[in-house]
Order: sequence, then C-alpha cells, then structure tokens
Amino acid sequence: MRIYLASAAAAALLLAAGAASAQSAEVAFNATVTSDYVFRGFSQTDEDPAFQLGADLTAGAFYAGAWASNVDFGDDTKAEFDVYGGVRGEAAGYEWDLGLVGYFYADAPSGADYDYLEVKAAASRAIGPATLGLAVYYSPDFFGVDETATYVELNGEWAVTDKISLSGAVGEQYLDVNDDYATWNLGVGYALNDALGVDLRYHDTDVDGVLSESRFVASLSLGF
Repeated sequence: MRIYLASAAAAALLLAAGAASAQSAEVAFNATVTSDYVFRGFSQTDEDPAFQLGADLTAGAFYAGAWASNVDFGDDTKAEFDVYGGVRGEAAGYEWDLGLVGYFYADAPSGADYDYLEVKAAASRAIGPATLGLAVYYSPDFFGVDETATYVELNGEWAVTDKISLSGAVGEQYLDVNDDYATWNLGVGYALNDALGVDLRYHDTDVDGVLSESRFVASLSLGF
C-alpha cells in the first residue's frame, strides 16, 4: 500500500513538472511556527508546538507541492510529509481545484497503516470582500484502521482590510470504522508585511477527548 501511495503522489508531482517544462513555472516557499498543529480538529503534536516547511510550484493551471511538519502520536512517529498536485481553473465566476494529496509519516510503527492518499475537489466564489468555498476529500484507504473516508468542508474568508482577514470552516469527517464527527474553526489573520503574517484561531469538534477539545492556536507564517 505504501508503494502505491508513493507512486500515485509522485505522479501528481510529475504532472505539474511536465507542465512546467512546457511553460514558465513559479516556485514559492513557506515556513510556519505554530503553538499546536491541528488537523481537522485534532492535535497532531500532542498539544505541543510545530515547525512546518513547504514549497509550491505553479505552471499555468497545474500545481504541485510538498510540505512537512513534526508530529507526536505517542509512538515513534516523528514527522509528516505531504506531497500534492493537481489543476486549478475558473468557470462562470467560480474558482475550481482538482487534486491528489499523499500523506506520509516518518518512523511510524510497523503495521500502523498511517500513510494514505486523498482525492480533492474544491470550488469557491468571491463576492465582494468575501470568498465562500466547498471542498470534498475522499480516501480509499484512510489513516489507521479506517478504510474509505470522506471529508466535506464549507469555508469562508472576509477581507476586513488589506491587512486583516477573518476566516473559518465547518467540516464533517465520515469514517467507516471510527465514528463520524464534526469540526469547525474560526480565526483572524493579520499581515505584518507582504511576506510575514500571524493567525489566531479557535478549533473545536463534537468529539470528547484531550486531543479534540476546544483550543486556541497562534501561528506565525513566512512566505517567500
């Protein structure tokens, strides 16, 4: 399964790389320090801080990227590495995005079956200073004991000023072994300059547990 996931994710990267060879490509990098790495409402670092790095390549409608973060699942797993790729466009005033995301975990215990792949379909529309979006992620073999899984999210952002923005999301994670659950977040971002920004965000779920309880997360991000 791990070989299949790595091959599929690599294919997404090669797709964008092939497009880049035929047209000019742009590369951007990002780095983030956050008080807690929260993914779909659950802390991935046992409520400890995380340092994250990413790189994105864009060539016309095609894109690809890689991203990494430290994690702590209470075992030997030390880091998460994601690779992704896809195509973006615009139609009838809507921005759309079709892509593939691979999630890989370094030093995961044998048999843990943490690595997985998701297909992504998303669309959004700008209405004045606000942007509303819908995203769906599907995995045929999800993290851990779960097999098929679908995540559906409604999200939005409002540009209050050229430096301040409000954003939030409401999502539902559908699982075939563990119970389905809902998650939501709401936050404010402030651009210190063209490259540096801070974000303060509230996360919560309808799951009882230390790693899924409500929390505020502060992040500092640099794009270059």
